[in-house]
Amino acid sequence: MGSIAADAGKPHAVLVPFAAQGHVTPMLKLGKILHFWGFHVTFVNTDYNHRRLPGFRFATIPDGLPQSEADVTQDVPSLCRSTAETCLPHFRSLLAELNASPDAPPVTCVVGDNVMSFTLDAAREIGVPCALLWTSSTCGYVGYRYSRTLIDEGVFPLKEEQLTNGFLDTPVDNAPGLSKYTRFKDLPSFIRSTDPDEFMLHFALKVTEQIAGADAVILNTLYELEQEAVDGMRAMIPPAASIHAVGPLALLAEQIVPHGGQLDALGSNLWKEDVSCLAWLEGRSAGSVVFVNYGSTTVMTNAELLEFAWGLANSGHDFVWVIRPDLVSGDAAVLPPEFLEAIEGRGLLAGWCPQDAVLRHEAVGVFLTHCGWNSTLESLCAGVPMLCWPFFAEQQTNCRYTCAEWGVGMEIGQDVRREAVEGKIREAMDGEKGKEMRRRAAEWREAAVRATRPGGGSYASLEKLVNDVLLSGGKGS
Repeated sequence: MGSIAADAGKPHAVLVPFAAQGHVTPMLKLGKILHFWGFHVTFVNTDYNHRRLPGFRFATIPDGLPQSEADVTQDVPSLCRSTAETCLPHFRSLLAELNASPDAPPVTCVVGDNVMSFTLDAAREIGVPCALLWTSSTCGYVGYRYSRTLIDEGVFPLKEEQLTNGFLDTPVDNAPGLSKYTRFKDLPSFIRSTDPDEFMLHFALKVTEQIAGADAVILNTLYELEQEAVDGMRAMIPPAASIHAVGPLALLAEQIVPHGGQLDALGSNLWKEDVSCLAWLEGRSAGSVVFVNYGSTTVMTNAELLEFAWGLANSGHDFVWVIRPDLVSGDAAVLPPEFLEAIEGRGLLAGWCPQDAVLRHEAVGVFLTHCGWNSTLESLCAGVPMLCWPFFAEQQTNCRYTCAEWGVGMEIGQDVRREAVEGKIREAMDGEKGKEMRRRAAEWREAAVRATRPGGGSYASLEKLVNDVLLSGGKGS
């Protein structure tokens, strides 16, 4: 990013996202900000995702998985295991190549995704600081860390009967940094296992504890939104690893990166965007449209797809529904002709779309979401309330906070039924609960805008990160 001659002598940041859409997006926002603030930036994709982003000229490393030409999200547990086991030697070689290259300044810092914690070892070896970007919610982070307590107390692994006897509805007691509203069912989903060797739980615990070895932790969050969780995280991590709440990164990038320029136009979507939905929204009255998108990793059965479909159709409201090629587990999404007839003129089935732009369109009144952190933040930044159907990981935690803590959402039960979908849509769009959710969402939007302006808390935290850590030189190996 940037011309070689112009970049000579600049600080050089190497950014390494985890190879999933929800991780690539915030890391690229951060990369744009650093580039505009004078850094030469090398953005490290996996080979697989590099092929899915035509026109990118960034560095790549292998992810260790078998080669595939499929344009789909890779299996998350497989990707976690493979990158942890195979990426360090490749990344070590890449850093050596960058430092030996006459075409770029020497590497001066590394920013790794928290999931790609091998970046810590590589940065130490070449004596440069390493910051880790936690791309999920901070409440999700403290939920993962609480897993250690549950293991030590013998609560994990769960017993079979605990999955069905109401145990999951029990409030969580004495969990530092977690809201008093948190129940066991709201903890990251990997804890709901009867297998003592559940890979994703142990992997999540390892990377969240390993973050203590970083020079800095970067949070894509608004401190006002997650104050209790951020303070709880600070109590868990040694002071040597400073914590910087710099979010929402999307708004921060808008403040810093000039609108309409080449850097602003650089996108991160791993699917080709379908922009027809924006034209479809034009002319529809304010707040009249339901926007539906389950993110980049959620999958469902075709039976669940049909329940959502008829719930949307029966609600009577216009809607835009993003249906990924791999949304239905193991098969293509199949919707009956009578459904397509019922929604003619008032329902749009779209491919992957510019979600941020859709949410900010005045026609959108509510967002039916899986509660991924990027989606949650984008909805809050747009002042749009949410209907929540979390899928896995810390999405359950995000859902609980959205509904019970921040007052901007309502949950649709995991056992999805069309009557429930229809009822929640009507309540969110037309009811008193919906009005209160919109009011609260507008307040959070204003708070996020204030924080990301010069002089705001997130902006100041970013300045401190850059000056005190990324430009500070390294601790050495």
